[in-house]
Amino acid sequence: MKLTIIETGQAPATIRDRFPDYPEMVRRMLAGVDAGITCETVSIARGEALPDPATLSAVLYTGSPAGVYDPLPWIAPLSDFICRAATARTPQVGICFGHQIMGEALGGKVEKSEKGWGVGRHTYDIVQCPDWSAALCPPSISVAVSHQDQVVALPPSASIIAQSVFTPYAGLDYRDFPAISFQCHPEFEPEFAAALYAARRGASLTQAEADAAVASLAGNCDRRLLAQWIASFLQSHTGS
Repeated sequence: MKLTIIETGQAPATIRDRFPDYPEMVRRMLAGVDAGITCETVSIARGEALPDPATLSAVLYTGSPAGVYDPLPWIAPLSDFICRAATARTPQVGICFGHQIMGEALGGKVEKSEKGWGVGRHTYDIVQCPDWSAALCPPSISVAVSHQDQVVALPPSASIIAQSVFTPYAGLDYRDFPAISFQCHPEFEPEFAAALYAARRGASLTQAEADAAVASLAGNCDRRLLAQWIASFLQSHTGS
């Protein structure tokens, strides 16, 4: 099957040249669990036009430094695209900002969290095991995160897959059309996550916060399991 990756942002300029871009991170993540998924990229972050979602096999929205409330020219078109994809029943996957823009477009609410930045390796309780999880359903998962915004009101057709005290709506599964989303970053290799936190040291993160975030990456990470979930979801809704 072909997955269309919608690139909604780029890594900070200070580390961008040292790592793959976000679509390539997604490609590598999925290639590690399903060689049958091929990928193409549409970069709205670089000015490319969105296609007709009804013509696509499946879509994944990447992370971004943008907020859903930012006055960027591509935010409203992307929200409309998400709604049209839901109507067309095109399978959709959202990661971090992708999770947030899907939640906002589909009837929920996203805000800059009063809890501050979520960084480092976060652990979420798994509260339900969807049919497409292929029996890969542990009681909790731990994955790197990087976000200040959060979904704060659940979209009407969404149910919670994963949650924590810090992020109550960390993973969502939509009932009325094929769509899932996650606040965490399964596509981030530990080296990239560490560089991202270090780049924010002394800016959005204090020295202590950045150091703690980097240190947390030494713990167990379930990024491969989440990649398997995404691949299983795509397989179950595309028949390939």
